[in-house]
Order: sequence, then structure tokens, then C-alpha cells
Amino acid sequence: MKINFAEKAETDIVAYVIDQDGKLPEAAASLDEESGGLLSEALGQKRFTGKHGQMAVIVLPKACEARRAVLIGGGKPKDRDARAQEKIGALLVKGQAGSGFKSIGLHVDDAEFAARAAIGAKLASYRFDEYFTKLKDDDKPSLKAFTLVVPDERAAKAAWKPMDAAADGTFLARDLMNMPPNLLYPATFADKIKELEKHGIEVEILGEKEMEKLGMGSLLGVGQGSVKESKLGIMKWMGGKKDDAPVALCGKGVCFDTGGISLKPGPGMENMRGDMGGAAAVTGAMLALAKRKAKANVVGLVGLVENMPDGNAIRPGDILTSASGQTIEVLNTDAEGRLVLADVLWYAQKQFKPKSIVDLATLTGAIVVSLGHHHAGLFTDNDNMADQLSKAGLAEGERVWRLPIGPEYDAQLKSQFADMKNIGGKSAGSITAAQFLKRFVNEGQAWTHLDIAGVAWVESEKSPLDPSWASGFGPRLLDRWIADNYES
Repeated sequence: MKINFAEKAETDIVAYVIDQDGKLPEAAASLDEESGGLLSEALGQKRFTGKHGQMAVIVLPKACEARRAVLIGGGKPKDRDARAQEKIGALLVKGQAGSGFKSIGLHVDDAEFAARAAIGAKLASYRFDEYFTKLKDDDKPSLKAFTLVVPDERAAKAAWKPMDAAADGTFLARDLMNMPPNLLYPATFADKIKELEKHGIEVEILGEKEMEKLGMGSLLGVGQGSVKESKLGIMKWMGGKKDDAPVALCGKGVCFDTGGISLKPGPGMENMRGDMGGAAAVTGAMLALAKRKAKANVVGLVGLVENMPDGNAIRPGDILTSASGQTIEVLNTDAEGRLVLADVLWYAQKQFKPKSIVDLATLTGAIVVSLGHHHAGLFTDNDNMADQLSKAGLAEGERVWRLPIGPEYDAQLKSQFADMKNIGGKSAGSITAAQFLKRFVNEGQAWTHLDIAGVAWVESEKSPLDPSWASGFGPRLLDRWIADNYES
């Protein structure tokens, strides 16, 4: 769907935001008169009070240029934050996408409001129907264009531009997660990463031979049960000062997770196509940074594997040697994401000496028990990073919630046979997973772990901004965090 900004526009549908218990805006006055007061009549209905998200659809007389008018509740102005503004655009798309009309124009007075409504409309317009072969026209959205009618077109476009880039990153993350695992596996994921080169991103892909030379026995151990070769994807966007140390984004990319020898139950296993949500988020964030020409140096690293249970798969009781030299006793092969990230984190530090690191992973079911589907879990011993990421999450609607880590949890990772074991028992599952990762982070290195298992895909409680199974969580958060803290 095309997003436009204009001071005037002719569209099939016109829409106006109505404040709770408010009046028609001035922009609607002429159409109200032209329609014989139909808009005022709709506003006077008891069931329409302007509460946020309420909609009244008015069929206009043939003499009017537009065919329909929509009054959408904006709620109380003091409560109309960025999320509420985005949802207005999203709800209009959701409500009118199949109306049979091709264009809609939403009248707003403020440039920032216009940009936020536009991003909501764009996110809500996402579809993943590539593999349907018998879709009828009625199954497809008729809405092709969404125009924001705003007094200051230039200011609205300026506010929209970085949001648009982040939305493109979100779309890429959704696409990657929604792809079926027979078509998205380490090699084809790497091919998708290579496509970012056309946006100015430097891409390097390491195969198993290169990773063996680097001693990445932890990552390679996860993938050794699959016929699909494991990969390490490296993306570099160097938009900052030449010698400035980069920010590193690291993602878990388990393209399909059976659990390995510690096999998952069959029901619901199809969702494990999304166990590369962390890698999808990092890849989408890199696209967002490149599209808006971010003035920062950022590297994205994704460990791409499949966790399969064939005769060569790692077993409970195996001991792996990580790239850091630390040994890991594998007690559960379904705790594989941390094994992948252990080597990715180590490589990021050794190769790039980053200012800070954020890793993202659909790491534990325990985080879903703790936080449900509304927040990602944030783990760090760096208060400054925790504050920065929390603010960025609130600004872009990708919220995080800090949980503790600390040496008191190390006892749960103690092994009889190696430097550590890969699970910490039943209690504090997401915390001990984060504590495990911390062992692969150098002393003094600024680092934060985000467990996104509860927000990467959601079966219910959908936001109107997210019509997809895959949410695409991460690119907007990371892009905003970098923009606010690492760009001059």
C-alpha cells in the first residue's frame, strides 16, 4: 500500500479524527454541508462518543467527490500518545482494506501525528500471502493508497522518513519469520542477507570450515545434526566516523528447532520456524539503518543453524568447546540458542571490539511465563543500557522489562564435568539462560540480552498494527536506540 502526504487530496474515502466528546474538525465542515449534515448526524449518535478506535462510516451522496466518510475516535487528546496515533492509522486500514475502495485520506492537523498514523497504516497493511495460489479478488485488499492530509506536508514527510525505514526493517523481519522452514534455512537465510548489499551494507558469510578454524564448537555442535550447513552472517553498516568502534547486534538464528535429541512435543512444533526471530530482528534493523543512512557504525551478526535429531546430533551428556575456550556440558539439546549465541558473542568482541552489544533471541519459554506477550525480557548489568533500551522501546511500542542477573545464579550452571552446563534447572529459567550468556561477555563490555520468545510471534491478543503471525519485533526498537544514543 502506498503512503502519501499532501495538503489536499481527492480520495474514495475521507476520514476525520474526532476527540472524545468533541466536535467535527474544521476540515470536515465543507463536506458536512455538502452532504446535508450527514457527518453531524453521525456524530450525534449515542453510540459514537469519540472513544479511541470507535468508527462511524457514512455513505455520501453521489454529488460528493468522496464515496464514504469515516469518523474515527481519537480518545482524549491528552491521552493520544504515539501508540494511539499509530493505532488510528492501523484501525482505518484494518476496517477499510476490504471495502472495495482504493484510496483513503485521513485529515490531521499535526505533522508528527500524521507520520505516526502513517506508520500505523503501513504496519497494518502487511500481508504474507506468497504461497496462496487460489486467492480470489475478494480475498485481497482493495485499498491501495493511504494519504495523510496535513497542513505542513514537508514536516510530516521529514518525520515519516526514519519511521518508514524502520517499518521496512519490520517487514523484512516478518517475511523471514513467516517463510516456511523448507525454504528458509541457513544457506537461504544467508542469501537473504546478501541482498542487503544493494543498500550499502557490507556482507560476509562464514561457512562451517571457517567456523571450525575459529573454534566455534558450541555453535557448530547445535547444527551438526542437520544436513543443512550452518552459517555465520556478518553485516556491516559504517555510516559513522571512520575509526569509531561499532555497536554490535547479535541474533539467534535457529531456522528450525526440533529440540534435537531432547525432542519437542509434536503439537505446536510448526511454530519453531520462528526460532530465528532474533536473527530476523537484527537483519531487519540493519536494513532500517541503511535505508535511512544512519550516522553510526553498526555490525550485525547472526548465527544460522538447524537443530535436528539425526545420528550425528549432539547428545545430552556431550561436552562442547566454545570459541572462548570454555567447555559446556549439554544436558538438554533443546537449550540450543544459548550455545549458538555463545560463539557469536565471542566473535563479535574479538573481531570488532564494539562499544556495546545487544543480543536478541527467542531463548526461553520461561520468559513467556514471566512476561506473557507484551514485553521482551531485558537482562544486563549495565544500568545505562537498560535505561536507553527501555526508553527506545516505549518510544516505538516494542517494550522491554528488566529482570535480574547476578552471580547468585551461577551455582545453577555448575557442572560436574565441564566449565558449565547449558541449563540451570526449573527455577529462573530465563535468568539462568542470560547468566549463561554473560559468561561469554568480556569484563567491562557493555552488553544487554533481550529474550523475545514472548513477543516474536503471538497467536492471540493481536495489535491492529500487527496482522501477521510474525510480529517483526526488534528493528524499530534497535533503530531508535541507535538513533538516540550513537548518532551525532
